[in-house]
Amino acid sequence: MGNTAGLHGTWRMISWTRKAVASGAVTDAMGPDPVGYLSYQPDGRMMAVVVNRHRPSSKGRLPTDAEKIELFDTMLAYAGSYTFENGRVVHHVDASWNPAWGVTDLIRPFSIDGDKLVISGAPGVDPTTGEEVTYRIEFRKV
Repeated sequence: MGNTAGLHGTWRMISWTRKAVASGAVTDAMGPDPVGYLSYQPDGRMMAVVVNRHRPSSKGRLPTDAEKIELFDTMLAYAGSYTFENGRVVHHVDASWNPAWGVTDLIRPFSIDGDKLVISGAPGVDPTTGEEVTYRIEFRKV
């Protein structure tokens, strides 16, 4: 694919796994069957939001501090621009749900087959454990 046109639109997450570089252990990054969307727009902007399907619900009108921690740990969201470089899409993050996670570039090797987008071998640091990992994420076009 020579440009980003095939990425344009909204993609619904099907699965997201992470492989720990040190141990090789493969686990679900946001629990089984996560709820997530990835959107690429022709203007060069992108957004991602993912939540664990089994997030806790607040017991009252407003979540307690302990509930807020659990809610924070069961989601991620970020936005930025993106570029296409050598068969990879690079997310240039300029806003994130977790500032400590970084305003940085996220390298996403990808392939598209019809309505399926697979990001595979994406390097990263797991924001909840600090482990060096690689991600495999599957999406279907909405």
